[in-house]
Amino acid sequence: MSQILYPLEWFVAWIMVAFHQTLSAIGLPEESGWTWALSIVGLVVVIRIILIPLFVKQIKASRGLQLIQPEVKKIQEKYKGKTDQASRQAMTQETMALYRERGTNPFASCLPILLQAPIFFALFRVLNGLQGIASGRKGAIGPLSRELASQAESSTLFGAQLSDTFLRSDSLATQILTVVLIVLMSATTFTTQRQLMMKNMPAAALDNPFAQQQKLLLYILPVIFAVSGVNFPIGVLIYWLTTNLWSMGQQFYVIRRMPAPGSPAEKALQERRQRRGKSTPELEKGTSNGVVKDGATIEKPEPPKRVQPKKQPRSKRTGPRPTGPGSGNPARDG
Repeated sequence: MSQILYPLEWFVAWIMVAFHQTLSAIGLPEESGWTWALSIVGLVVVIRIILIPLFVKQIKASRGLQLIQPEVKKIQEKYKGKTDQASRQAMTQETMALYRERGTNPFASCLPILLQAPIFFALFRVLNGLQGIASGRKGAIGPLSRELASQAESSTLFGAQLSDTFLRSDSLATQILTVVLIVLMSATTFTTQRQLMMKNMPAAALDNPFAQQQKLLLYILPVIFAVSGVNFPIGVLIYWLTTNLWSMGQQFYVIRRMPAPGSPAEKALQERRQRRGKSTPELEKGTSNGVVKDGATIEKPEPPKRVQPKKQPRSKRTGPRPTGPGSGNPARDG
């Protein structure tokens, strides 16, 4: 395990040291806990910028899963009560065919979390190993030398060392800071999840098993953070909180600019466009021949078509024929 994570530990240490040197160069004290805490924030920024393409895929995948849940439910109802292998296989095949047809993937929504997990554990090992590196019991990790490790180990934030945990420290400052960070982590996670469900999910997508699972996670995740957070160093909690804040802001931007069809966020986007005198996305794409009023699309009446007069055959013309010279009547011309 340590051999697998070592390249990531080196990567984490390299970014932290690079930010620490940059912040020290602009005037922040090298030994300050704020300098090292901001270095961890810089690590989050670098990681999340790298993961932006995957985050966009995650948003699209989550949106697609929400929108097709009614159709997935129909497939499940179709095979309800059938427990034989052939029926279960047919249900799986139809479900996967629906995913392919709609261009979504249930695993894509987990990619950013799965890819961040090794970074998270690498940072955990780096912070946990600061004392060993500072004492010489462990070797340096890339640019994180014994001197820098000793400096990071002794640095404090509000009187708490970044490598301390709630359970391993008797310091009241450490315990208070840990509790505050855990509460903020839980609050940002709850807000992010609730924002996704309340603003970017159509009403039809809220009544299905997938939405029920999302609601369950809305209340379970904060509890998991509260239980597990007491085992993590303060530096890891800072990383976790910063990641949550980034996710919340990034998701707010995506929901505001690219809402799911039929969601309250899409209605709000249409209202903002109307106030600015702009057409709605549907009209810009030419998918609707109408105008939007009070959030509804009203069809435009088509202009009346001009009817061209038809030329009648000579045999059906009425009235006397001309009789003067040059009229073409041989009786008169003779």
